[in-house]
This record gives sequence, structure tokens and C-alpha cells, in this order.
Amino acid sequence: MKTAAFSIQTFRTVVLLFLLVLPALAKDAPLQVIDWPETGTPVVRLTFGKFKQLPGMGNMHGFVMDTTAENISAQLISGARYTLYLFDKNHVRVGEDVIALSNVGPGETVKFETTVMASGVPASVSIQEIKAAAKVVSLTVNSIPQGAQLKVDGSAVGTTPRMIDVGVGHHSLLFSKEGFVNGRFPLEIGREDVSGGTISYELGAAAFDTVEMRDGSVLNGDLISISGMDVEIRVGGNLQTIDRNKIKRVMLVQREAPEAKLPPAAAPESR
Repeated sequence: MKTAAFSIQTFRTVVLLFLLVLPALAKDAPLQVIDWPETGTPVVRLTFGKFKQLPGMGNMHGFVMDTTAENISAQLISGARYTLYLFDKNHVRVGEDVIALSNVGPGETVKFETTVMASGVPASVSIQEIKAAAKVVSLTVNSIPQGAQLKVDGSAVGTTPRMIDVGVGHHSLLFSKEGFVNGRFPLEIGREDVSGGTISYELGAAAFDTVEMRDGSVLNGDLISISGMDVEIRVGGNLQTIDRNKIKRVMLVQREAPEAKLPPAAAPESR
């Protein structure tokens, strides 16, 4: 009988302890744990504590909850922002807020409080990452001389001077103008760069002789001859003769002198 009485007493003690510990366990249990992203390899684990209502908020309901963010990836989270959505027990959305993380190392855990406003009593949460808007920087691109055809990353955008919009990263500017050697300029835009800058690129040496006319037109080609009356220039394979009085200026490119060819050595006479 003593053994039976002891067993009943022990059982009652265990039940009493369980009933005393159960509220503490329920109190410490988190409201919700979310691994993000939901598909693929998760990067961050967000643990949300239970909502604690704030007093004196009028018709709106104010709540605060303990929040833990753990970087479960092998990479630094330099910056991340999430929209936090609140739902009541009927899964009706009753509020939202924003959670921001910065410089959270691999395996590092960050604890903070999240204060939210809601039109009802929230019972669950969900999150959605806020994608950073693509940054665009506006620049003015010019060339010396002006009027060069400009390509940005292989796409034609017009002639210089020209305003272009480029994003963060590496870019390639290609300049081309008849009579000049094509030029390429590497451009790098950083996250801290702002709009309003100017790039000026000087084209390389002229590839052809240039004849500038008094009416403002320009001919680029190979100059053949200049006399007191006219000038002969080959443009695109066609020889043109121009009245000297119509010419304002002639610019000649430097050409390499042709190498002198020695006559073949005479064969020795046979005897």
C-alpha cells in the first residue's frame, strides 16, 4: 500500500510541475519562424516572438515583438530590406512594416524589437524582400572633335555631344568618326556615383587627309596633288578635283615613307 501511495503522490507532483512549467514553455515559444527565400537555399532565418500590445493607441492597435535575424548562409548580408505583413486569425491582412538588415556576417545573429501598427489583432506574419531599385546615372559624353558616332555597350545612341543613362557596373563607350581612328573608353559606375558628370574623349590621329571647305563641309581621303588652281583628292576610291578657291584648309596625316627597294643583284657572268 505504501508503494501505491508513493506512486500516486509522485504522479501528482509530476503533473503539478508540468502544469507550472507549461505556461513558461508556451511563453518562450516563438510565434513564427521564417526562412528566406522560401525556395532554394535559405539565406536568413527570421524568428518572431509573440505580439505584446502597447497601451493607449486609440482605434489603432500597437504591438511590439522580439525579432531575431540569423544569417544561415556563408556570405555576408551587406544590406537587405523586407516588408513585414500582419494577418489576423482569419488571415485578413491588418498591417505592415519594414525590417532592415545590414552587415550581418555568416552565422551571425541579430536581435531587435519590431514595433508595428495594425487595424486588428495580428495572429501571424509573412515577409517579402524589397528589391533595390536599379540605380541609373546620367552623364554627358563629348568627343574632340564633336560629331562622333557613339555606342554604349555595343548599342548606338547617337552623335556627340550626347547625354546617356547608365547603371552601376562596367561599360564600354565606342567612338567613331569618318577620317579618324575609332576609339574605345572603359567606363565604370560605382554605387556612390551621382548624375551630372561629363566625359570628354579625344579621337585618335586622323586616318585620312582632310580638306575643309569654305562652306563648312569636310572631305576625308588621300590627297593626290595640290596646284595653284585645284586640289586632287581620292575619296572612297573616287578621284575628285576641287577648285582651290573653295578650300579653306588642308590637313595632312603623317605617312610612313615607302621603303626603298634595292634592284636585284646581277647574276655573275659565267665563264
